[in-house]
Amino acid sequence: MIPKIMIILGSGSDIAIAEKSMDILEKLEIPYSIKIASAHRTPNLIREIVKQGTDAGIEVFIGIAGLAAHLPGTIAAYTPRPVIGVPVDVKTGGIDALQSIVQMPYPSPIATVGIDRGDNAAILAAQFIALHDDELRQRIINLRKEYAEKVKQSNEDIIQKIDKKFIQNDFLRIKDLEIKKPIVVENEVSSKNGDAEVVIIVGRQTDMATAKKVTVILDRLKISHDTKVVCPIRSNRKFTNYVKSMKNAKIFIGISSNSSQVTGGIVGLTDRPIIGVPCTNENGDDYMLTTVSMPPGVPVATVGINNGKNAAVLAGEILSISNPEIVGLLDKLKDKKINL
Repeated sequence: MIPKIMIILGSGSDIAIAEKSMDILEKLEIPYSIKIASAHRTPNLIREIVKQGTDAGIEVFIGIAGLAAHLPGTIAAYTPRPVIGVPVDVKTGGIDALQSIVQMPYPSPIATVGIDRGDNAAILAAQFIALHDDELRQRIINLRKEYAEKVKQSNEDIIQKIDKKFIQNDFLRIKDLEIKKPIVVENEVSSKNGDAEVVIIVGRQTDMATAKKVTVILDRLKISHDTKVVCPIRSNRKFTNYVKSMKNAKIFIGISSNSSQVTGGIVGLTDRPIIGVPCTNENGDDYMLTTVSMPPGVPVATVGINNGKNAAVLAGEILSISNPEIVGLLDKLKDKKINL
């Protein structure tokens, strides 16, 4: 059997992070391969593993590395397939590895997840593949439900056992609480292209410059898209209705310069893959850390700050798994044969 996912570790010491990925892939019943190869010490080995793996049918690569963490970028140099990067905490809390992986130059994106989040890398890879595998998509939905139930159950396992004089444990007890689904009014928020494959949601009007970078590249790749400026905090109902109304969307791209509420809001409303683009705001601040550092079960594929172009390229790489025409367009784009 040809594996669908290849996990590459920069060092044998990263195996504990890889175990998180393997546990998820086993649960989702996805065949995978795992190798150890160093971007610096065995560069020829990396090249051959990635090129031969791509030719054999690998659909997604996961690179796990700490310190300088050049491994995911090296993988991306030899394949048109999407590459997911997992920074490892070796020194400086893993921030060095995170910055190295996420801040890739255009047009070589790495779908970066949080530090040590091998589990989220596996879920993200599964979401990519599930775009053309309905049975896998259902298994992902079931897995997300397990994560949700674990949160609810923690109220019984932890909160209900707290014995304090004034705590009212039975007030709105979670296990007895009726949780209503949000009422979706599909016509409340209009869209220019309701059948778009890629949906771009922008949290602030000032971030539209970054969104424009996304649309330019998507047009070059002939990928249909729709863009909406809507904030999940200021306009929660409209935000929810818009996400839910885009039923044909395969990928969502969230763009935000204040906090990371856009990507965080989207990920709670869909099982489709989310790409996050953190932007710099008027104060010079960015929210890359809060975009990438998602909890287990709800990954956001984060690209570099203000790098809307890489978000579009990543969307193209994901969709190209089942669309060879996009592979050809990506090759031209990456070879700079298209005048952008």
